[in-house]
Amino acid sequence: MQDEILLTPCRESPAEDTDSFASPNEDKWDFVLVSDIHEMGSEKEIKRKKFLDELSKKGFTIKKIEDTKLFYGVRAPPHIFWKYQCLLTNPNSRQQNSSAYQDVPVTTRIRVVHFILQNTVTSDLEKLHDLMKKKVFEAAFPLHKKEEIREILKKKWARWRVLFKEQPIEQIRCYFGEKVALYFAWLGWYTYLLIFAAVAGLATVAAGATVFSSSQVSKEICDANNTIMCPLCDQNCSFWLLSDTCTYAKVTHMIDNEATVVFAMFMAIWATVFLELWKRERANVVTSWELYGWDEEEEELALQLINNSQHEPRLYQHSYLRSTIVLILALLMIMVLIGIAHALVIYRAMAVAVFTQSNTSLLSKHADIAAVMTGAVLHYLTIVIMTKVNWNVALFLCNLEKPRTFSQQENSFTVKIFLFQFFTHFSSLIYIAFFLGRVNGHPGHYVRIAGHWRLEECHPSGCITDLFIQMAVIMVLKQTISNIMEYLIPLISHQLRKKKKHPQRRSLMLGEEEEAEDPCKRQWLNNYELNEVNVFSLFNEYLEMVIQYSFTTIFAAAFPLAPLLALVNNVIEIHMDAIKMMRLRRRMVPRKAKDIGIWLQVLEAIGILAVIGNGLVIAITSDFIPVQVYKYMYSPCTRENHTSMDCSTGYINNSLSVFHIQDFEPHTKVLPEFKGERIKECRYRDYRNADDYTYTVQFWHIFAARLAFLILFEHVALCVKLIAAWYIPDVPQRVKNKILTEKHNNLRDELREMSPSPATPWGPFPQERVLCNPLHHGSNLTNRNPPKTAAITAEYSTEV
Repeated sequence: MQDEILLTPCRESPAEDTDSFASPNEDKWDFVLVSDIHEMGSEKEIKRKKFLDELSKKGFTIKKIEDTKLFYGVRAPPHIFWKYQCLLTNPNSRQQNSSAYQDVPVTTRIRVVHFILQNTVTSDLEKLHDLMKKKVFEAAFPLHKKEEIREILKKKWARWRVLFKEQPIEQIRCYFGEKVALYFAWLGWYTYLLIFAAVAGLATVAAGATVFSSSQVSKEICDANNTIMCPLCDQNCSFWLLSDTCTYAKVTHMIDNEATVVFAMFMAIWATVFLELWKRERANVVTSWELYGWDEEEEELALQLINNSQHEPRLYQHSYLRSTIVLILALLMIMVLIGIAHALVIYRAMAVAVFTQSNTSLLSKHADIAAVMTGAVLHYLTIVIMTKVNWNVALFLCNLEKPRTFSQQENSFTVKIFLFQFFTHFSSLIYIAFFLGRVNGHPGHYVRIAGHWRLEECHPSGCITDLFIQMAVIMVLKQTISNIMEYLIPLISHQLRKKKKHPQRRSLMLGEEEEAEDPCKRQWLNNYELNEVNVFSLFNEYLEMVIQYSFTTIFAAAFPLAPLLALVNNVIEIHMDAIKMMRLRRRMVPRKAKDIGIWLQVLEAIGILAVIGNGLVIAITSDFIPVQVYKYMYSPCTRENHTSMDCSTGYINNSLSVFHIQDFEPHTKVLPEFKGERIKECRYRDYRNADDYTYTVQFWHIFAARLAFLILFEHVALCVKLIAAWYIPDVPQRVKNKILTEKHNNLRDELREMSPSPATPWGPFPQERVLCNPLHHGSNLTNRNPPKTAAITAEYSTEV
């Protein structure tokens, strides 16, 4: 194959290197463009040449290597980075010589070159994105190179042996940029604080497990050998004993006890403390990186001017019509997602009816559990499918809004995809938590779907059991299967790409010498064989963790083991992501950032939802309130002074209503005999009168207590959250003092420069006599950079 050098050749010097991404005589190539070999004179070949010509006009060095594909190495000229330094760094420290660009960090070089490549316009008004859609170019990526920092990351981060060691955040920043480094810093901080939440969750479960024998409610359920319950279906279903649910009652008590209330309050406070401590940690990190006052919009404007000095900024615009259309379409999508949750409800109702009539005794006996389990698996499958649909819809709505900058586009997309994913994941859980067993009617007057299938009831041991099972199945499936697929798919894909695209060596003829291979060729090929990355690669990781955070906090009262599962998952996730990024994927384009962006607002919203969700779970789903009302208003303790009696004695019998079987609906067919006895009445969970089946006074007492507890819990939790947010400052005093000192020193230095010498009096108009240095405005820390980009560009042109 022939190698063609456009402008600058690759230096040749022998060197030994065993790294697959290293070149023996490595040049500093910022980017590589990959293209198919097109016919001479074809439309694609002409478009490719036009784009490369535009880069050449900007002073780019381009190297061409031909193999099964065409590879174009791209290196930006030094003056581009000199302009960048003048516009966005302290100009007093810039070097005005040809080697100044060598001091520019590799991450900055890649970011600047990527921006110019993406915004270079050909004579046909096409950008690189358009050319890649038309298959003119296949890929564009920066290179993994043989660097000392890369070896450090492979040794201390991207391997399973360092599973429990601290992450090298500074090295991650120097290789992948601040945005990736902040993600892993946030994920590490989140994982660290999950230890406390996991311990609290285990303590809650342990508190329930240690009182199995002392739980009066569980005892009464297990001893209810004579309590006959109403059938679970309408056709040929038999009566059953309450004692059959003894095991489930004990499991329910593990998660539904007095400690659950304390744990729910703890998780509400934990969510606030986590975010407040993260804000402090972020302030420390970005201050050490001198990015505290960095302005993303200013950087984008500077890059636009570097790419095109005639560029005019796109002004802010707002269209109420466009916003209204987006809002309506978003609401329609949310309604579709809620409709899918209703479909799952219909499935569960039908599944209970089918399973109870099964010939398999095990399935018919545990029809409700089987319906819940299969419904949870089906829910997981809908999550997998709808995630792809949500992604496309959110992207369409985002493009419909026409955001001004990439940052605004990212924020808009984040809000939409999170809302869609939230309803996809939680619509079914919300129904199970707050509506299941409360809108299904009662024996003799069930609410039915299409007049045929009656809505399912709560599990006899309590409504919280259904929510516990649903969350456990979804979290376990989502985390295990997702992690396996996240790792195996890139691994297998990389191996297949490597096998398919690795060039075969040509056999040599007798007496023919082997042609020396270009030293850059192997490095570029090895990078090309890696899996692709895009602007959403890091976004996917954030979305996955935020959804997990929602599971961990919003329904923590129903599933205290959620923080433990999240902790185990995150420890594995951190290093699995590191291995993927270092060994299986192409290098991500580094991006600057001073925070985690709009994700922080999303997390704060989840924190508020956690207070509301846990309050509703305890007040509505749990049996905590009914038990307390019974203890203090209806138990034997209210009538007599029994110091040795458990005040919850008799609660189970009190919570079951009586139904006369002659009041069954006409089409209901039940087996009238149970264990050789003819049944005249059965029991069901509710607070209704035995004669007309209306609600009892106790029902309204419990309803009022639920409402009072919900209001009290949420107000107390929100007040505690506000106090914690006030008590823990977002920015440490050390950082504030550093910024204050920096500002003071900058102003004092400027004042010294303005002071006249003894030989030069001020005169009547000092502003005309003294010229301040327009470039001396301090460092990035205080963000006092001058907006004189045109003057700096003109100054550079004059010097050149």
